Amino acid sequence: MVVENLQTLKNDHIVSEYIMDGFAQELNDSVPQVWPGSRRKLEISFKKYLAVLIIVAVDYNAVLLSIISVFWTRTLVASQSFSQELFLGLTYQICFLLIPFFFIGLICYERLYRRRLPFWESSAKLLKVCTFATLITIGSLFLTGFSHFSSRLFIGLIWFYSSFYLMGSRYLIQRFLANIGLWCQTVVIIGNHTGVETLKKSFAAEPGLGYQIVDVIEYVPGGKVRKKQSPLFKFEAWKKTIIQSGVSEVIIAFPELKRTELLQLIYWLQPMVKNITIMPDLQGLPLSDLETDLFFDQKAVMMRVRNNLLFYRNRLFKRIFDLCCGALFFVIASPVMLLIAVLIKFNSPGPIFHMGERLGKAGRNFKCYKFRTMYLNEQDILQKFMQNHPEAAEEWRQFAKLRAFDPRVTGVGKWLRKFSLDELPQIVNVLKGDMSLVGPRPYLPSEQERMRYYKKTILETVPGITGLWQVRGRNEIAFEGRLSLESWYVRNWSIWLDITLLIRTVGVVLRRRGAY
Repeated sequence: MVVENLQTLKNDHIVSEYIMDGFAQELNDSVPQVWPGSRRKLEISFKKYLAVLIIVAVDYNAVLLSIISVFWTRTLVASQSFSQELFLGLTYQICFLLIPFFFIGLICYERLYRRRLPFWESSAKLLKVCTFATLITIGSLFLTGFSHFSSRLFIGLIWFYSSFYLMGSRYLIQRFLANIGLWCQTVVIIGNHTGVETLKKSFAAEPGLGYQIVDVIEYVPGGKVRKKQSPLFKFEAWKKTIIQSGVSEVIIAFPELKRTELLQLIYWLQPMVKNITIMPDLQGLPLSDLETDLFFDQKAVMMRVRNNLLFYRNRLFKRIFDLCCGALFFVIASPVMLLIAVLIKFNSPGPIFHMGERLGKAGRNFKCYKFRTMYLNEQDILQKFMQNHPEAAEEWRQFAKLRAFDPRVTGVGKWLRKFSLDELPQIVNVLKGDMSLVGPRPYLPSEQERMRYYKKTILETVPGITGLWQVRGRNEIAFEGRLSLESWYVRNWSIWLDITLLIRTVGVVLRRRGAY
């Protein structure tokens, strides 16, 4: 039946539109019933299983290390010699040597030894594992008579240390194994230029995934296919590459491919590889919490996308998160803010704070607090500078910033902007409810027209101190790119996304990326 379908597609001249020379000739024969060379296939399987065993061993030791860290921390904080019981008591040793298996079992349940996930997605699942494993551990200790280990301090510490060690060790070991060739997934990509480049950038950004591209078959307009091979795999044709390299996965990165063409390609590839991954055209759709429903009888798939910020419970949880973390940050940052206020006062005449009008939720204006980093006559300085420097006027039009040199900024202001310390007073805006810790950056009222159709989406939520724009490049990204990123954030919001952006902001600030 498959052969007849392929022949029909060939007669309809579909094959000739995108299959390379020599590939169409293969369709005259039956569907190829060939599998990768047994030796190469065995070698790849051995490496995969060895890598998994190493990761399991690292996870086991990470949990053991977290238990030891809990006892040492508890000894220091509570002045109790629990560490002696841990290392000398045989019963305790047996008990705590078994605890890591709770974690490993849940990691297996989440399929984290089989699936290759980006770091932050994997970390979210590991946090879930650590939460449930900690509860199981505490319950087991209570039932076995070790209830004195079930204190709130013990519970909090074992959750914190296990989460930290598991995520950190996973990040390091997967990168290491990928570099030495053990944690590798060889793939062949079939697609157009846009799809191929998107995948290459995605794999480069996540080296811990271990994807190794051994061949690229790139579709180009005009009904031709350009074949690009890596130096390590110079085979006569891409079919031979799949067979001899032992590739078990082919990725079709051609979102614009017609359904009939896609079906024909899948039918031809399925007998040769275990997995076929398809990258569909979902550009612009909310992808967070994407759900699918499969209707077998009708052979139909239905996708469900959510607007998480429309749910009251999510908005409430985000607000509670902002209040708790904002209050903590304010206490920690207060001494630094006091020192900055003194420096500003002595550096240039004028107020310490700048309170500018910004667009808030639903377009309502609010006073956004910042440390003053500019001279009082900033607008006059800007207009005069742009009149004398046309290139600066063009940069302002494109980025709404002057990146190379901004004559409006004071001496202390340059230092504050370099480390984003001028935005510390916005914590007060967070506590008041005008802003959030994470969200779209607050826009000027005069920028409403430039926001165009993005305006409605971006103003669905309160602006934030940090966000996707800051993490992805900040002032290095044009105004249009900023709008696109921040509307994507609103449509894909989750509390875990906020947490990851806060963590990544620390690295961006320390590297001073995009700060001008």
